[in-house]
Amino acid sequence: DYRLTYYTPEYKTKDTDILAAFRVTPQPGVPPEEAGAAVAAESSTGTWTTVWTDGLTSLDRYKGRCYHIDSVLGEDNQYIAYVAYPLDLFEEGSVTNMFTSIVGNVFGFKALRALRLEDLRIPPAYSKTFQGPPHGIQVERDKLNKYGRPLLGCTIKPKLGLSA
Repeated sequence: DYRLTYYTPEYKTKDTDILAAFRVTPQPGVPPEEAGAAVAAESSTGTWTTVWTDGLTSLDRYKGRCYHIDSVLGEDNQYIAYVAYPLDLFEEGSVTNMFTSIVGNVFGFKALRALRLEDLRIPPAYSKTFQGPPHGIQVERDKLNKYGRPLLGCTIKPKLGLSA
């Protein structure tokens, strides 16, 4: 039961936390708190088995926390699960590491019928560590002929059912 560890409604977010808002549709019979906690677990430190390194690190220092859940007005069985991630969970300067952790594996989780990342707040302390492309953003935009929007390159996992 992920609720015992990853659902923490008493948690007060910090200015240094990465905050994510996920639209969650749990499978039938799965309470929204369990679904939100599962998202926090699977996108941070949760695993389906005991890992020998668990005793070497502080779970409380690195885990994601589902700290609030709202019902989506006008939608049955849909919720917004708010998850806070500590900066210590992520590699400095790597936006792809951050996105791979937050949205990489969690979309295939069985407790959820549907999941969508709705919003993400990256604290300035972390975004300042992103160096950008080695030759400057303008060179990259000119090569790609793409302007006026963010550019991000990372691996998309085919098992997620995404199509081009």
